[in-house]
Amino acid sequence: MGAPQSRLWETAVGLKKRGWKVNVITAMPSYPTGNILAPYKGKIFHSEVIEEIEIQRFWIFASNSKKTIPRLINMISFSFMCLFAWFKLIKIKPSYIMTESPPLTLALSGIILSKTTGAKHIMNVSDLWPLSAYELGAIGKGKIYAILEWLEQFLYKKSFACTGQSQEIVTAIKNKGGNRCHLYRNGVDFERFDIASKTNHSGDLKVVYAGLLGVAQGILTLCKSIPFKKLGFELHIYGDGVEKKELQSFLSKNPNNGIFYHGNAKREDIPKLLHLHDLTIIPLIKPIFGAIPSKIYEAMAAGLPIIFAGGGEGATLIEQNQTGWICEPSDFESMADTLIHISNLSAEQLYEKKVNCKVAAEKIFNREIQINQLHDFLINPECTSH
Repeated sequence: MGAPQSRLWETAVGLKKRGWKVNVITAMPSYPTGNILAPYKGKIFHSEVIEEIEIQRFWIFASNSKKTIPRLINMISFSFMCLFAWFKLIKIKPSYIMTESPPLTLALSGIILSKTTGAKHIMNVSDLWPLSAYELGAIGKGKIYAILEWLEQFLYKKSFACTGQSQEIVTAIKNKGGNRCHLYRNGVDFERFDIASKTNHSGDLKVVYAGLLGVAQGILTLCKSIPFKKLGFELHIYGDGVEKKELQSFLSKNPNNGIFYHGNAKREDIPKLLHLHDLTIIPLIKPIFGAIPSKIYEAMAAGLPIIFAGGGEGATLIEQNQTGWICEPSDFESMADTLIHISNLSAEQLYEKKVNCKVAAEKIFNREIQINQLHDFLINPECTSH
């Protein structure tokens, strides 16, 4: 489960459908709890095949701690362990090795494996590190930040090519010396969400949040700050993360505020789950340069108008495609005012937003379109227009 995991898996499946032989090298699953799941617990190495794609898993120091040191050990442990995939890679002689960043250190492993197997390394950048970590308050601008910034620039220059999930990221990579850059948005598998929407119901409008209950999202503060029931709404929360226990404690002490926590949701259940609601809310504590939450694309595919409090390119995409409403990050008063505004809209006005969402997801952010463009880029990376 998880947005990057879903995107990367669908990318692997999509490339395989287009004739590529795809192998996956990853860690033992531990997201989002920070504990390695059964039956992988206690293993150093595990190999499996899913949908005809061979997957090699290596041990990782599992942690979801907010502290810097455990997070760094978590990143570095897999970055080191994945080097043992060399014994497999030297046999299959890959054309490309694509690594995901963050963690930033994984790209260094990818370059080492590429150099020793004759492959070309592609660095896929989902968040700019160490900038994102600094903006979230996870790291200060000291010696460690300077080292990570140097490593970031080194990796961009040494990689054969870089892909970025937003135009802001692609531009930043180019400015820091990246040779070949391609815009590869997270997008969404539109067909997964192309199901009948729920029928209109009477009563409070249902708002959904489905995702990580982490520090960056601030769902607990959101729940404490907005009187959903009083405004004529229900907030339904699905997910897991470091704020889970505090959230459950708060809701047990405040049972009549129109907020409901439903636990985790399986990836395959997300489309039907989203269709049970009228709107989605996607908050961030502060804007993160270059970051666009994948939840934006999934909400569009489900026809759910979006209340977005995250700033940056995500806000721009929502405004351009008229798929929701924009608030400043952590501006809970503005979010409450937006809910009041929505409650006064006619059914036709809300339906128009829903249509805009579906059109944008199918015609612009459809993952099939994104994978087609990535396929073309891999065939001829010198001809990218991004």
